[in-house]
Amino acid sequence: MTAAPDRSATPGRSTTPDRSAAPDRPVAPAAGAHAAARAYRPALREGVMLSPPLLRGPRTVHLVKHPYSGAAFEVGIKEHFVIARLDGTRNLDDIGPAYATRFGRRLAEDNWNRLLGLLGVRGLLSGAPDPPPAPPAPPRTGTLWRGTRRMVADADATTARLHRLLRPLLHPAVQLPLLAAVLAMLVVLGLRAGELLDGTAELIRSPLALAAVALLLWFSITLHELAHGVAAQHYGGHVAEIGLRWRFPAAMLYCTVDNYLFLPGRRAKLVIAGAGAYVNLLLLLPFALWWLLLPGHDPARPPLAGLLLLGGVQGLSNLVPLPPLDGYRMLGHALGVAHLAPESRAYLLLRRGRGGTGATAAYPRRARRLYTAYGIGSAALLLLAAAGTCTAALLLLLR
Repeated sequence: MTAAPDRSATPGRSTTPDRSAAPDRPVAPAAGAHAAARAYRPALREGVMLSPPLLRGPRTVHLVKHPYSGAAFEVGIKEHFVIARLDGTRNLDDIGPAYATRFGRRLAEDNWNRLLGLLGVRGLLSGAPDPPPAPPAPPRTGTLWRGTRRMVADADATTARLHRLLRPLLHPAVQLPLLAAVLAMLVVLGLRAGELLDGTAELIRSPLALAAVALLLWFSITLHELAHGVAAQHYGGHVAEIGLRWRFPAAMLYCTVDNYLFLPGRRAKLVIAGAGAYVNLLLLLPFALWWLLLPGHDPARPPLAGLLLLGGVQGLSNLVPLPPLDGYRMLGHALGVAHLAPESRAYLLLRRGRGGTGATAAYPRRARRLYTAYGIGSAALLLLAAAGTCTAALLLLLR
């Protein structure tokens, strides 16, 4: 912090007050502090993360995250405009003109000081004390019937090792042909859906084969979660936790990526969110090829057909844009929207209230369109999912 010079103690100048000059003139004690505040050139501490803009309700917000405590909070576009320019080389007089050009009004000194105070209290400015650390999360939470347990001491290091091992396979020269093969497989399986239904009906009547398929699909869920972590490592994300989540009698692995919302651009976030479903479908490729090459009456065809149908449903259902599925996260990233489902519900409830459309006047046009479209679309998806599930169950029973 640069302090204003003390003129009364400047060398070569008398420090004795001149009583005859202004005997009754009051001294302004805040003048020095005021000048120092304007000259202060604050800097964010190293590692502070700022997210791209996100639409949330009627507002556009940015997330700000502390690099060590992990605490995050939302700020508006005006606050983000200032925070993003705190690099230690600018003061209020440097940022103020750019702020006025961008928003059509000057940046008031009180607002500047209030924002810096908030950042300082949260430990986000260089030289500010850290906020008290959060207590460590227990390795296990919940009960016998439902809960979670952390399985890896350092999840980020574990996924980093996996990423180094798999990195050659992540090159576009490898992934683009594999993606094309997955799409071709889905087209072929869709055209032969009748055969898959016949095989699945036969699989259900064979408990041992059904158990083997269920075990393989459960294993694919484990790879699904690890795929999120490896993709996050590839794009510079951080994996916070790998553990086991159970809802008796089911249990499955989970992988938590805690900072990928702060990655620049949308492509990285879309890939990280969709990596799990992609791996689920990729695992079906060898089984699909095996099924296609087997003769028509081979006894291995029905179990393979059941695996392909159930595995395909498992992978594709994760891409449905309904919470908490990966497709819901992908849609939010693609649109740049946070909490799409609850915000859509809040908007539609507000619109149905007494105020009608007038109650939603604060929402920009884009928000009104998105929340209305998602509310209608999600309801239609739920109806289609229910109808599809009932139809598939009926077809299997009739075969």
